Amino acid sequence: MSLRRNRMSTPANFQSSSCQGPKLTDFQWRVLKAITQIPLGQTRSYAWVAKKVKSPKAVRAVGQALKKNPYPVVIPCHRVIRSDGSLGGYALGLRRKRILLELEKETVQKFLKK
Repeated sequence: MSLRRNRMSTPANFQSSSCQGPKLTDFQWRVLKAITQIPLGQTRSYAWVAKKVKSPKAVRAVGQALKKNPYPVVIPCHRVIRSDGSLGGYALGLRRKRILLELEKETVQKFLKK
């Protein structure tokens, strides 16, 4: 079980050559890698991601990169929200984004209570 926990808590090494799926630009892969650093049950803004990939003015480009996420369940793009706290977009629908965020928050709260 500890081996599984380590795998889940360690961000994957995403490289376009090792992942099958749509061809993404270097910027898009950097965005996807950056969001793997957002902890379970937490959110970050599109602006935070843009700063993390050293392109602070590329907030819209971050959104477009997230839209092309070929692994939305594995790479947690649902954890990225607008700076004003609203949900923003989600390729699988805002209803699913809201549900995922609520489930993660509940999971973390239950874990911390134990």
